[in-house]
Amino acid sequence: MLPRGLPRGCVVVCSVAPDPYSRVVCAVVRQRSGDYDMRTFELLFTLASVAALSAPASAAAPMAPDVATPADAELTNDNAIVVTALRAPTRLDQVASSVTVIDNAAIDRAQAPMVSDLLIRTPGITFTRNGGYGTSTTIRIRGAESDQTVVVIDGVKLADPSSTGGGYNFSNLLTGDAGRIEILRGPQSVLWGSHAIGGVVNIVTVAPTRPLEGSVSVEAGSRDTENVRAALGGTSERVDWRIAGNGFHTDGISAISPRFGGTERDSAHNYGGTGQADVRLTEGVSVDFRGYYSRSKVGIDSAGTVPDSPEYSRNREWLGYVGLNADLFGGAFHNRLSFSNTDTARLNINPSRTINTLTFDARGRARRYEYQGSVDVAQGWGVVFGAEREEQRMRTASPPNTPAAYVTTRGSADINSFYAKLNGTVVEGLTLSAGARRDHHSSFGNSTVFGAGGAWSLFDGKTVLRASYGEGFKAPTLYQLFSDFGNRALEPERAHGWDAGIEQHLLDNHLILSVTYFDRTTKSLITFNGCPTANRPPLCFLPGTGTTTTRSGYYANVQFSGSHGLELAATANVGDLSLDGNYTWMSAEDKSPGVNFGNQLARRPRNTWNASATYEWPFKLSTGVALRHSGKAFDTARTSATTLPFVNAAYTLVDLRAELPVTSAITAFGRVENLFDEYYETARRYGQLGRSYYVGFRGRF
Repeated sequence: MLPRGLPRGCVVVCSVAPDPYSRVVCAVVRQRSGDYDMRTFELLFTLASVAALSAPASAAAPMAPDVATPADAELTNDNAIVVTALRAPTRLDQVASSVTVIDNAAIDRAQAPMVSDLLIRTPGITFTRNGGYGTSTTIRIRGAESDQTVVVIDGVKLADPSSTGGGYNFSNLLTGDAGRIEILRGPQSVLWGSHAIGGVVNIVTVAPTRPLEGSVSVEAGSRDTENVRAALGGTSERVDWRIAGNGFHTDGISAISPRFGGTERDSAHNYGGTGQADVRLTEGVSVDFRGYYSRSKVGIDSAGTVPDSPEYSRNREWLGYVGLNADLFGGAFHNRLSFSNTDTARLNINPSRTINTLTFDARGRARRYEYQGSVDVAQGWGVVFGAEREEQRMRTASPPNTPAAYVTTRGSADINSFYAKLNGTVVEGLTLSAGARRDHHSSFGNSTVFGAGGAWSLFDGKTVLRASYGEGFKAPTLYQLFSDFGNRALEPERAHGWDAGIEQHLLDNHLILSVTYFDRTTKSLITFNGCPTANRPPLCFLPGTGTTTTRSGYYANVQFSGSHGLELAATANVGDLSLDGNYTWMSAEDKSPGVNFGNQLARRPRNTWNASATYEWPFKLSTGVALRHSGKAFDTARTSATTLPFVNAAYTLVDLRAELPVTSAITAFGRVENLFDEYYETARRYGQLGRSYYVGFRGRF
């Protein structure tokens, strides 16, 4: 049965596999003359068709869903989940930090096209999106700045050294072939270095488990939105491999809300993919390869006086990784040597300009050389240690609309690091950990951080107590050091925080409750300081040009902030009904002396909560409802002598979703987002998506 109400100009194309089950793979193809739509969707559909035609007939029998690692297929309860964001596989009930694991089943059930749509359903996370899909998207963990979160895909850090804060923009991160997402909250700099003040988001793509397997997902919906994903992989005695591709398009909405004059639609296009291969050379020795690629284009609007603009942004990012793994002493001593390279290029283009349509040009690169070792020193005790070298390079430019030459800012920095973390079981059920990291930055020198924690699993895992302390730091970015607003005397941002919580399993794991208290203080925050028209401080003058040339502002370590709060979560299973929810109360305040002392930090609501219910009907139909609430939040933490910060109003969104197995290998699904078409803003003047409808198919073979 084909979906009704497909966007105008779309057709459904299907391929039937020649086996007794007559498996069908379908794709929604948008008929356009533009290169993006036809080439991208043809490529993805071809990949899906090859998978359908190549799979043996036995693959169509009932099967388990894709999993992130083979070990996950054997899990019998939540505490047996293995967390990999700690750089060594660790059972969830042995993790001291507060962590949330979104598994493959939950990813499918949410039907979310973007990783950010999944993250905001978890405790302690708030977000801002400057318009519809594809526009600038920031994720904040426990009130930390968006660029204080480390993003990892299959063990490789993603970041953009050319961006102002050096962090990662979640706007282009599609769910793609993600098999599991882990969210570690709190400072994690011991293992992950700079930027990990808020926490870590670790994305693990699906690993192959059979000789030949594949998956495909196709959906279409409101505003001519199309989302296609396909993957193909396999495993053998010597090689495990998997490649995946994705394409996303939407006509979108005006980035600037119609309430502020926005009328044009700012469309978004995104396509890319991931790849992995693990080659076993000999017993205990292997080479693994990882790759990620994304290319996007999105219309953007300025928050200034003119709402609509033909300006658009292009973004291209890719990473490559190769690692050599060697296990010694029967696997008790694991070694890994690796090299990775990340490269991000960004362009803003304004066709309305008369001379130079290029308004912004930036490129950031990071090369990382790593050694990591892990040793089982005794029964229940292990050490993870390593050494890293990271080489950062960036260039940025903002060309004027004139024929005159413009300045390109360039910068570079190198960071050498050493770290070690000890993890051990002291008594049955009690796991303690402690670690330290030493970094040397080529511009500001040395930095040392510590961390420690414990997890105590009691009563056969029915009760788990957790507590952790961590220190974090964030090195000044290349832009903050070397741009026209740079300050080479900057010190790193520093943080220390702790959390403690309890997780209780009741009614034979049918009811799970948890509560966590957290507290973090961050000092030496780097902020932009404007230069006054009179009595300008020395830093207002451009370095190296004497005292006659001034600049509009500069970066300095001047801000001090603190955040603390409570995270509550619950899940319950009552027959065929599944319930889950979480609530976060957070106070994230500016602690800098002066007029802003005590102000809630910008775009951090004090109260957020999520709730969902899913019911499995006897005829296999699954239906669900999800609610998301965000309390009111200041749009800026700054207060002037005459005005108060603008407040973004509280909002509550209601989503509906359903899915139904059509065959053993194909599932139809659909959802309605923002059911009541509520108007809301996460940033002043920027619009958000109204009521939206989506339908699609998902297949695994």
